[in-house]
Amino acid sequence: MKFPGRRRHKHYFPVEDKDPLLDQISSEDGLKRSYICGIDQIVVDIEAKVDQAFLDEFGLQRGMSQVIESEVTNALYDRLKRENMIDYEFAGGTIGNTMHNYSVLADDRSVLLGVMSENIKIGSYAYKFLCNTSSRVDLDYLQPVDGPIGRCFTLIDDTGERTFAISPGLMNHLKPESIPEQLIANASALVISAYLMRTSGDETMTEATLQAVKYANEANVPVVLSLGTKFLIEQDPKWWAEFVEKHVDILAMNEEEGEAITGFSDPLLAADKALDWVDLVICTAGPKGLVMAGYVDDEFKRETEYPLLPGAIAEFNQYEFSRSMRKGACVNPIKVYAHTAPYMGGPDSIKNTNGAGDCALAAVLHDLSANEYHKMNVPNSAKHEHTAITYSSLAQISKYANRASYEVLVQHSPRLSRGLPEREDSLEQAYWEQ
Repeated sequence: MKFPGRRRHKHYFPVEDKDPLLDQISSEDGLKRSYICGIDQIVVDIEAKVDQAFLDEFGLQRGMSQVIESEVTNALYDRLKRENMIDYEFAGGTIGNTMHNYSVLADDRSVLLGVMSENIKIGSYAYKFLCNTSSRVDLDYLQPVDGPIGRCFTLIDDTGERTFAISPGLMNHLKPESIPEQLIANASALVISAYLMRTSGDETMTEATLQAVKYANEANVPVVLSLGTKFLIEQDPKWWAEFVEKHVDILAMNEEEGEAITGFSDPLLAADKALDWVDLVICTAGPKGLVMAGYVDDEFKRETEYPLLPGAIAEFNQYEFSRSMRKGACVNPIKVYAHTAPYMGGPDSIKNTNGAGDCALAAVLHDLSANEYHKMNVPNSAKHEHTAITYSSLAQISKYANRASYEVLVQHSPRLSRGLPEREDSLEQAYWEQ
């Protein structure tokens, strides 16, 4: 993707080199920088292969995400270590993964808010989290706590079904006063997940998240919500729909989460329904690829050059070459959709599905941030004659998101270790030029 900004590779479009008007900017002033801000439960992911008897032993419901007590956590971890069942231990968290992958893809700053153990020992979970997070992710705003961060056990059975057991530690103790208002107000987007609303007792994460959302709404900063898991949404879909409509601008989900909140199993219809609440929707659908839906003013719509696709909405991709806009910024808003099949048909062997959706979202955020960067530094560009929220068309963003998520599917870690190649090694270079 040819985005503006500081980039290592020549094929990216560096604003300061390509636009002679920017020569007038003094070296003292420099270029303004955009960044993404995210809030997360700081956790380490621990992955292991288990059987049904193991799940029964620790009282875990297969295929669900559940919180476990400290005693169960210690017994579970000791059993996994004793029998050498642990395959991988990674820095995790839905938004933590997203911020890391964004910074790797964009080679630029993101800011992560949450808690971190004040006293960190070598080899501890907090140490492993820091070691496996990109140096481009700004962790200076983490709130120190006197205790452990969270642990998330990903337990995979013979069928590939994943069961999540979460030991929260102090990960939900982020305080509202630890949310810097100006940091949120100056961000290109605020990224949160549905997991942040699952708190109890004296945990303050939900209050802190709502405080950040309030700051973002007041400053007109896009709020991006990742739904995280269908089981959480199914508990009260009406509440979630109302929350999304009132506070969220961009919604990220998979087909199961989409069905939980909209009632539609078809990803396209689920995305279409979600447009009643938000301005932009990203819906990953596994082997079916990825669906995006948004708005554009009728004056600025652009017809696709690709074949029109059949679906629950006839010829839905007709205007997929349009750049997404906020519905409120459109005089005559029309809905636009795009669909992209998995890159190269998907990998021959899927090593891990955990984090693929987070990586797809990171790619979309990269495009969003690139648009803000360009707008700040070249405000008179023809690119900004209308107030689009994306730098590229829905069709191109969909390709980029699919390409990025492919990298996660072919590795064990949910986090990228490097950006996308400057040129594809395969013959699929034409993927970008269609």
